[in-house]
Amino acid sequence: MQMLQIAVEQGADLDKLTKLMDLQERWEASQARKAFTAALTAFKADPPRITKNRHVKFQTQKGETEYDHATLDQVVDVVGQALSKHGLSHTWTSDQQDNGMVKVTCRLTHSLGHSEEVTLRAMPDESGGKNGIQAIGSTVTYLQRYTLLAATGLATADMDDDGGGGPPEPINASQKERIIDLIKEVGADTIAFCNYLGVANVDEIPAARFDDAVHALERKRAKQ
Repeated sequence: MQMLQIAVEQGADLDKLTKLMDLQERWEASQARKAFTAALTAFKADPPRITKNRHVKFQTQKGETEYDHATLDQVVDVVGQALSKHGLSHTWTSDQQDNGMVKVTCRLTHSLGHSEEVTLRAMPDESGGKNGIQAIGSTVTYLQRYTLLAATGLATADMDDDGGGGPPEPINASQKERIIDLIKEVGADTIAFCNYLGVANVDEIPAARFDDAVHALERKRAKQ
């Protein structure tokens, strides 16, 4: 700013002033990025404690399922207060893509303006007899919770019990073989089918969704 003031006083032309303003903007962006990193480091040095405050129990095709988890309002209340102490805040954006998947992005922003974001995608949660809107809403809530935890580096501190404290257990070799055989039999697009299940490839299909995967392919075969 001092350089800009001196340049104006000395009658600098527009080109020189523009270059000085660009330099100022880059300097401010660099300072904001450093401040963001320092604030997030301080936040992680004394992370908030997130407790699981809700017990869930419902019926699935495999039987009764139940687990404990921290609700979104619980996570937002605890994490939001801790972030604000370091000049950080969070916002979400969400949309539904052409393949039906729900995308949620969590953006962390420092008071000086620098921001970073985390994005997760998943299919609408149709478990428990939800209608279409409820299925989308359930997935949005789930992804909001996990993108916030991931963006703040707290994802491993509050994994749901149904996840076993980590990523869901994938299908085994025989289950994988069955799905691949069905994909070939019905002529399904493997990439599109994996997108439908919210995974990158067949190997990552959760064991808990094996029945869903098989039923989807069998429905396609029945239509044919």
